[in-house]
Amino acid sequence: MKVINKILDFFNHNFTIGNSISFSPKSILIVVLVFITTSLLLKLLRKIIYRTLSNDAKIKFRSVFSFINYFIYIIVILITFQNIGVNLTAIFAASAALLVGVGLALQTFIQDIISGIFILVDQSVHVGDIIEVEGQVGKVENIKLRTTRAVTRENKVLIIPNHKFLISTLFNWTENGVITKESVAVGVSYQTDIDKVTELLLALAGKNNKILEKPKPFVIFEDFGDDALKFQLFFALRSSFESNIVKSEIRYAIFKAFKKEKIDIPFPQRTISFLNSPKALK
Repeated sequence: MKVINKILDFFNHNFTIGNSISFSPKSILIVVLVFITTSLLLKLLRKIIYRTLSNDAKIKFRSVFSFINYFIYIIVILITFQNIGVNLTAIFAASAALLVGVGLALQTFIQDIISGIFILVDQSVHVGDIIEVEGQVGKVENIKLRTTRAVTRENKVLIIPNHKFLISTLFNWTENGVITKESVAVGVSYQTDIDKVTELLLALAGKNNKILEKPKPFVIFEDFGDDALKFQLFFALRSSFESNIVKSEIRYAIFKAFKKEKIDIPFPQRTISFLNSPKALK
């Protein structure tokens, strides 16, 4: 009995740090048990939820569940500390300035996490989507809770903080499917046969094997410009990620074909008169 009483006395003995923190081995044991129980319950909850989700949804839910885990652990630990006698109010009051500084430093970090949850829940962006944010185009490879990783056309990794999706305009090129419509503009002189221009542009589009036959390419007479008649060739691509390459190929082909057919592609010209020149003075 004496041994048991000594063990109980040891577990009930209070250790004090300063004026606000008081704990005993028993309270530490309670915290550990609560932490283990919380961990087991969260794992059980995750297994139950995972049974109802598809494989794609599981990948998205994993990041959200990780954030929920951290949040619940913090809440449980704080409540447990408060119940076992640790004066959290005094600790928070003593470190108020520090907490404000940490809060300001983590403001962007928290915005990224909240934005990441919105992205995963709203499903505005998926892995494999081709997106454009602030002029940068990339194919999404990974969506995490704080950042989204995409690969650019130059095979560079683009790391996008998730809060950018909330404060910037997002273009999702593949939201309506993998097929996208692209266009190439060209101007010709006013003396050109416009039917011949249309015929040539459609023929060039038909020769490029990266351009889809359906929907069919078409030409629009866009406008009467100051220096040229403006046309646009519209076509569809299955891989919009390579649209810049296809557009370049079409421009090369247009330049060569128009040069062969002697179709003039005009450019702005200006006439400059020097008022103080000898000829002007005469």
